[in-house]
Amino acid sequence: MLKQRIITAVLIVLALLAALAYLSMPILSGVFAFIVLLAAWEWSDLSGFSTKTSRLAYVFVCGALMAAAAWKTTLFSTVNQAEVKEIVIAASLWWAIALLWVKSYPLSAGLWGSRWMRGFMGLLVLAPAWLALCYLRSLDGGVWLILLVIALVASADIGAYFVGRAFGKAKLAPAVSPGKSWAGFWGGLASSTLLVTILWVALGKMSPAAIPIGLLPLLCLVTITVLASVLGDLLESMVKRHRGIKDSGQLLPGHGGIMDRIDSITAAAPVFALGLMAAGWV
Repeated sequence: MLKQRIITAVLIVLALLAALAYLSMPILSGVFAFIVLLAAWEWSDLSGFSTKTSRLAYVFVCGALMAAAAWKTTLFSTVNQAEVKEIVIAASLWWAIALLWVKSYPLSAGLWGSRWMRGFMGLLVLAPAWLALCYLRSLDGGVWLILLVIALVASADIGAYFVGRAFGKAKLAPAVSPGKSWAGFWGGLASSTLLVTILWVALGKMSPAAIPIGLLPLLCLVTITVLASVLGDLLESMVKRHRGIKDSGQLLPGHGGIMDRIDSITAAAPVFALGLMAAGWV
């Protein structure tokens, strides 16, 4: 199982790096859309839609929302940053509500536990995340910005795993994900903070314009991004627990479903994009 998990992870990383390096922004956006729509198929099951027709309809609605967001923001010509900002602000407000629901689970299930509300939640999770990733790619240095988001999420996961195993006693959200601890959270935040501090110092010496904001705003950006990534993971765990399943799917051997791999990114990407705007990076 571990060997299979490692092989799948390596293939995912290689495919991602190749896509970011060689695909143009419109084509890469199409690849991202395909991945998100696969995740929407899985979320339709998490929502409780059982027939293929209803699940395909859900995927269609998600795709239509993504197309509407692309049209509203003129994503494939000159991106309208003001429109993008409105959407990522709305997405960030949604994640603030999601935080309250995660912290109050299982009582909060009375608000979102129905099939239609879970489906609505999935649209709020997936469509803005796709737009945020595409927007990041459209910026100067967009490939590196996407890699930075992924690196922050990955370093937070790694730090949380090792620190949590060593010191994790107080649980972060025991009703949602008993394996996560406060020690792991702080360990993940510390590892991400260390990573960007090293990058800020190293890149500042080589090319001062590479990171056009100070260290303090950068660390604030890292903090909110890591917080969002943890919340994205917890939200999917909450919905899976309510649904009574372990994985969102079986598409990725050793890893479960697509949604199991991108849950943190779905929250981190729009929050990161908004943070870039607020910090004056773009």
